Amino acid sequence: MPGRIEDYALIGDMQTAVLVGRDGSIDWACLPDFDSSACFAALLGDEQNGQWSLRPAEGEHRATRRRYRGHTLVLESEWDTPTGTVRLIDFMPPRSGAPHIVRIVEGVTGTVRMTTTLRIRFDYGHVVPWMHRTGAELVGIAGPDAVWLSTPIHLRGHNFAHDADFTVTAGQRVPFVMTWHPSQVEESDHLDAEKALSRTERFWEEWAGRCTYEGPYREAVVRSLIVLKALTYRPTGGIVAAPTTSLPEEIGGVRNWDYRYCWLRDATITLEALIRSGYTDEALAWREWLARAVAGEPQLMQIMYGIRGERRLTEWEADWLPGYEYSRPVRIGNAAVGQYQLDVYGEVMDVLHLARRQGIRGGEHLWGLQRSLVNYLEWCWDEPDEGLWEVRGPRQHFVHSKVMAWVAADRAVRSIEEFGKEGPVERWRALRDTIHAEVCEYGYDPQRNTFTQYYGSKELDAALLLIPEVGFLPYDDPRVIGTIEAVREDLMVDGFVLRYRTDMESSADKLPGDEGAFLACSFWMANALLSIGRQEEARELFERLLSLRNDLGLLAEEWDPGAGRQVGNFPQAFSHVPLVTTALNLATRQGAWRAE
Repeated sequence: MPGRIEDYALIGDMQTAVLVGRDGSIDWACLPDFDSSACFAALLGDEQNGQWSLRPAEGEHRATRRRYRGHTLVLESEWDTPTGTVRLIDFMPPRSGAPHIVRIVEGVTGTVRMTTTLRIRFDYGHVVPWMHRTGAELVGIAGPDAVWLSTPIHLRGHNFAHDADFTVTAGQRVPFVMTWHPSQVEESDHLDAEKALSRTERFWEEWAGRCTYEGPYREAVVRSLIVLKALTYRPTGGIVAAPTTSLPEEIGGVRNWDYRYCWLRDATITLEALIRSGYTDEALAWREWLARAVAGEPQLMQIMYGIRGERRLTEWEADWLPGYEYSRPVRIGNAAVGQYQLDVYGEVMDVLHLARRQGIRGGEHLWGLQRSLVNYLEWCWDEPDEGLWEVRGPRQHFVHSKVMAWVAADRAVRSIEEFGKEGPVERWRALRDTIHAEVCEYGYDPQRNTFTQYYGSKELDAALLLIPEVGFLPYDDPRVIGTIEAVREDLMVDGFVLRYRTDMESSADKLPGDEGAFLACSFWMANALLSIGRQEEARELFERLLSLRNDLGLLAEEWDPGAGRQVGNFPQAFSHVPLVTTALNLATRQGAWRAE
């Protein structure tokens, strides 16, 4: 069985990522890119689905302690054994060519006997490669994929795996370098592990040093920004929601989705977090990815895209994998790509307006795209949709979706008023006013003094917390305060916020089973409480959320209050980004730090 989700660490090279367990096992690796098939998939099955274990042969399998080196993505795991202490250093160098996974075993004290087993399984744990040696290197090939392992340790092959036992003494360092190549490449890129380690450390320390936030939560903020950078696909600037697929929202349940893609719902908060933290180059790259991805006819705009801007993300099931802790199905691809979600028009208009307001260079050519989006929105905004959360029930008039349609019209009007852009401003003002009036009439329940999940519904939705955040109504409006109170009363479970109720017959998503508390929604609640003057409650909730991070500062998508564990894909950008923005807001409100 794989470890708990929070037992894993992340390493990556900004084109893909790898999960390393507390026991020194690499249980998930997609090579060469985030959306490539996995060659280690034990995370969704067992060791026979691909795994690379490396640990002491005797004593406790779980590392005694582990940490990232400073503000880097270089992982150190240490074991205290009866015969000495050993350290395992794991990292992926930022690549200029082929991807490399580097593991260095370092003797700290005494003499420690180590053991390693390599099971390569291409195509998500399905294909056993043909293994052979080329000089000193071990090579595995199947179809288009090949991996090369370079190490001074001789691995023996048996039972479709390769393993070795060896010893390290104090001061000794033993490198392992695994490199992926297309199978037609006849020679591996040779990498000096020690030089790559120095280069990788220097890269991350220099990058983290650009963070302009100096407030009380700096360590948490910098670690979250490093996670966000690690989830960035460097060639295009796209940011994946998570590097994993099918880690369940409920252990043993069916709410298992592939998150190795880029969602437009994340656009504005991601850009805001990057800009406010000093990372304008990354913000520019994200905006440019967004502009390329959504280019084309506005009616064909999708809610999500591939890391290069791909539109076809066909969903299928890897039925040979039993799933994480037997949570099936294991899904590859994401059928939600075909959903109609009205809110994405507001997300795109909002992020482009924010970029313009923050002075991010270029982007003049994007006004034509924005005009076409609003022109399309004029005749489709009053249609029902699937909503922000990609529900798989019938379409509804979701309040958040209508609010984001208002955002699209509002940002169009403000672009004309503030930046002198050309457009039918009176017509768009009328559109903005019409949407606003309808939402306030049909999306608001005056008896309970709260907005609702969709028109005519009695259900609530954590996305309603964003109504004042996007400027639809001010935070001091009684309807906003009433909505915050209602969400807090109805959707908070054990101190954390659900997206919406899944245990009601009237639930909009129509999926079986349950899910954990959605961490992004809990951060939204902390920010909402802060904005209505309840700073101590906001700080208490924020620090409670920080306590859910694993020992390395990483968060999954959700938290299961009953089981007391992280659930959902991991690590999740949509959890780390609001962590950053809420920390910035808390510090700003207290005068500890103000964004330039």
